[in-house]
Amino acid sequence: MDFLRPASWEEALAAKAEHPTAVPIAGGTDVMVEINFDHRRPEYLLDLNRIGELHEWEVGEENVRLGAAVPYTQIIDHLHTELPGLALAGHTVGSPQIRNRGSVGGNLGAASPAGDSHPALLSAGTEVEVASVRGTRFIPIDAFFTGVKRNALEPDELIRCVHIKKAAGPQQFSKVGTRNAMVIAVCAFGIALHPDTRTVRTGIGSAAPTPVRARAAEDFLNAALADGGFWESGKTITPSVARQFADLAAGACNPIDDVRGTAKYRRHAVAVMARRTLGWTWDAYRGARRTEGGAQCA
Repeated sequence: MDFLRPASWEEALAAKAEHPTAVPIAGGTDVMVEINFDHRRPEYLLDLNRIGELHEWEVGEENVRLGAAVPYTQIIDHLHTELPGLALAGHTVGSPQIRNRGSVGGNLGAASPAGDSHPALLSAGTEVEVASVRGTRFIPIDAFFTGVKRNALEPDELIRCVHIKKAAGPQQFSKVGTRNAMVIAVCAFGIALHPDTRTVRTGIGSAAPTPVRARAAEDFLNAALADGGFWESGKTITPSVARQFADLAAGACNPIDDVRGTAKYRRHAVAVMARRTLGWTWDAYRGARRTEGGAQCA
């Protein structure tokens, strides 16, 4: 196994073009486990740790530009206001040591259906910036996952960063496992309210061959909130609307039976998480409206 260690982004792209089978490594929290258990034996490892820009982030007016190698700890500590759903998901990733090394870029590269960051990225709205010596392109998060542990990257491409929409409203993340962290999710659910566009987005993990959005549930809820004037009034979402949303979210799943849980259980758990996270985010939205109204009156 050869070890490639470029000193710049340009050198990294050149190395990837010359050795398309080279496996990128930064935190190594997934790759090294596979190598140590002899589940993977790549010909080349491409170490990206010397490339500073991959460890940087930038907060813009509408989006956060998050370098591919920014560890979860930095997201939790510094970006929990702009990216609350992703910060919540980050809290459930492994141990503190794993959170200090693991990154969204690595999670996307592995493309596991159970990747903890994926539901939050789907619900927030994200574009993945990838590059090669041929140029740069932006892949919508909805189109990034193409199969079990497969993504839309070409063999000569590397993930440079992700562009995530800043939170305009409350976001939540929920994960079912034998404990809160240090386990692969049995299933996970992310939700983000987007009051600026009067829409709700979702993300489901570990309940289908790829991370998915519950689009039928989103469409139903978006119509119900608009037709009922919920965004303007801030009134409580009715139990019937919440139940229908949860049932449609479960219907978006295409799970399997495995050692971590049955398909039936995963559908049930997604429905419960969808209903609960909707309640939490809507309560937070209503509370923010009351606070704003009080401030205006004062």
